[in-house]
Order: sequence, then C-alpha cells, then structure tokens
Amino acid sequence: MARHDERDRNVRRKLWIAPPIAGALVLLGATPAFAGTGGSAADVQVILDNIWILIAAVLVIFMQAGFALVEAGLTRGKNVANIMMKNMMDFTVGVLAFALIGFTLAFGGTGDFIGTKGWFLDPGYYDFGGLTIPTYFIFQVAFAATAATIVSGAMAERTKFVSYLCYSAIITAFIYPIVVHWLWGGGWLAKLDTPMIDFAGSTIVHSVGGWAAMMGALILGPRIGKYGPDGKPRAILGHSIPFAIIGVFILFIGWFGFNPGSELAADLNVMPIAVTTLLAGAAGGVAGMITIWIVSKKPDVAMTGNGVLAGLVAITAGCASVNYWGAGIIGALAGVLVVGAVLFFDHIAKIDDPVGAISVHGVCGAFGTLMVGFFATENAPGGFGVDGLFFGGGADQLVTQLIGVAAVFAFVVVTTGILFLVLKHTIGLRVSEEEEIEGLDATEHGSPGYNSDVMSMGFSMPATARPKA
Repeated sequence: MARHDERDRNVRRKLWIAPPIAGALVLLGATPAFAGTGGSAADVQVILDNIWILIAAVLVIFMQAGFALVEAGLTRGKNVANIMMKNMMDFTVGVLAFALIGFTLAFGGTGDFIGTKGWFLDPGYYDFGGLTIPTYFIFQVAFAATAATIVSGAMAERTKFVSYLCYSAIITAFIYPIVVHWLWGGGWLAKLDTPMIDFAGSTIVHSVGGWAAMMGALILGPRIGKYGPDGKPRAILGHSIPFAIIGVFILFIGWFGFNPGSELAADLNVMPIAVTTLLAGAAGGVAGMITIWIVSKKPDVAMTGNGVLAGLVAITAGCASVNYWGAGIIGALAGVLVVGAVLFFDHIAKIDDPVGAISVHGVCGAFGTLMVGFFATENAPGGFGVDGLFFGGGADQLVTQLIGVAAVFAFVVVTTGILFLVLKHTIGLRVSEEEEIEGLDATEHGSPGYNSDVMSMGFSMPATARPKA
C-alpha cells in the first residue's frame, strides 16, 4: 500500500525518536514492559506505533458522537432518538460486518479489485508492517463506520429503521471495503503508473458516504413540507444549533486521529499533518461564514459549521502532500464550495438533505482529492512528497486523481442505487405519512427522545402549518 511504502521511506526519521523515549520509559520504571523484546529502538518504535494508532482509532470512533450531535441538532426534536439510534447502530453493526466480511475484502491480498484471503481476521494472511492486526483492524473499522454514518443525516426524518439497518450492514460489509481495496489494499488505483493519493480518505471514506447519501435521499424523496406547490424549498429548522456546533467541535477533534493517524506510525510526520488539518478546517469555517453572509445577508451558524467540516473533508486526501499555504487554500475553497453545493441540491436538484451531508462529504471529498493534483509538493512537511501541477509535476497526478474520483463515484452510485431500490420495493424504505408527521422517535422506537415538557416547546411543525405531501 502507498502509505506503507511512504512509512518505509521515513524509517530513519522514526528510529532516531525511539532511543530517547526508551530511555525515558526506563527512568519511569517501565523496563518490564520491554523485557520480552530486549528494549531495542526498533522494538520500542513498534510499540509506540501501535499505541498511537490505537489512540487515533479511539479519536475516530469518538467522531460518531460528533456526527450524532450534528445530525440531531439540524433535525427536529421528534426524531432525535431515531438519529442517535442510527448512529449507534452504524458503529455496532459496522464493527461486526467489517470483522466478518469487510476487512478481508479490503485487505485480504493484493488483487486488483477485491481481497479474498484471511477471513475472520486470520493473522496468517496480513502484513501491516509493525502494526498488529488488532490495532489495524480497530483503526480501519472506525473509518468504515464513518463512511456508513454519513448517510444517516441525508436520510433523516423519514427512513424506516429496519431498512437503514440493512443499508448500514451492506455498506460496511461490501461496498465500502471494495473501494478501500482499490487503493489502501493494494488494488488497481495503487498499481497505476502514477498511483492515486488519498492519504486519509477524502474520496475513499467521505465521498463513498456522500454519494451513498445522495442516492439514499434521491430515492427516498423529500420530507413532507420541504417543497411548496411552486417547487420552492421551505426551511425545516433543526431543533438545536448548540447540538450541531458541539458536534462540529467533536468532529474537529476526531480529525486529529483521522488524518495524523493515517501516517500509521508515531513519527515526526504526524505533527505537520495535524497542522495542515487544523489550517484547512479553520479556513473552511471562515470562508463558509463569509460566503453565506454574502449570499443570505446573515452569518448563518449551521452553514459555517458545514464550512469547517468541508475544509476538513477536503484536506483529508492531501494532508501529508501539501504545504501549509496549500492546506489553507484548499480549506477555504471547500468552505465556499459547500455553500454553493448545499444551495444546488436544495434549490436545483431538489434533493432534500437535512444536514448537507452530500455537499460536505461527497462534493468536498471529491474536490479535495482533485486538489492534490494541483497543490501536492515534494517538499510537503507531511513527508508524502510528490509534485502536483502547480509545482512543476505535470498533469499525471491530476489525471490519476480524476480517474479515482470518477471510478468511486460510478461504483457507489450504482451499488447504493441498486441497494436502496431493492429495499424500497421489498421491505420498504420510507415510513408512512402519519409516522413521519408524528415523529420517528415514537413510531419507530416506542418513546420520544425528549419528554413531553421539552416537546411542548415547539420543536415540531404545528399540524396546521404542514402542507399536504
């Protein structure tokens, strides 16, 4: 895999870090932990790598809480428990599906399109360098759950829970792992003469979730009352902006596991990758705020939050391949782009996406992946050195990035389109009109997410204000 090759090129950089850390551990009385390995620099480095990747995995898993809060905050209070339940199931179902099937399809061998060896985490078929299979599995399953949960917000407030469970299991068991194999599993995108660069998953993770969200929302149809008789969209306000923005901050924190963790080693490249991530997220938030301020005459809070997320999604592909200026520019452009994309899907395409998941993850994920072809530089502080078009490297990298983006788009649109259509025409994809009006907390789960005192504050649209479907 490309990331392992890069790690090998940086082995000298890593090894010189280990001796002083080993000495510190000895002084702290930690010698017994290394008694079985002899305590050499290389042995300590392996331990440090595994500990860091486990920490990074936990940060990525914590992002599930961020997704849940963003989605709950931007939807109505009568559906808050349903949102939380779907996010919880994305992770728990995703862990089992990825362990049983997905991990093998993603990493079991170096075939062009799919892995076929090492079922049920059989250690005899995997080699992740110094990382143990448990460490690498936990890190990768966190990414799989992220790709799955992106769809939840776009399909919020009108999806049958049982149908969503089926989708969540299938995307983490089959659809997402196949895309992962194409690049991170040593498949055809990694074998091109100029391999694709998607360091932490702008396309491999985020666009997979974004394009699946697009197909789900398209086939599901808009919420009741979203579009008036004249076809113009109506605002259906979320019930808690504080939830949404706390969720954005949690996601921002989790991204420091997402991107620096994808270095797959505890070395000095981790810090500059964290800086490019930080700069892009900040630039995305500022640019998103300015853009929506110009468009709507108000600095919309939710759209600014989406600007932050757009910058983070966009830099995920090139966080180790661009310099700090490039990271800021990519993040700022993504902050502008996400506003235009949300307005496009809302007003022109008429795809009802309550949280902007398609725009943030699908559009900005593809955009960030393409930007690597322009802004990548051999002198990138993150250590993944190639030159893009703006640094004299020619168009080869850009062409490869475009091929990867297009291939993932086509595969995900076709496979998830088939999946959602099958669900729609078998067990059903959408709840009834009566259930949607009453709220999914009560109809799907048997009890409201908030008690009656909270619900009386007016989180739900009054019946007299609801247009006919």
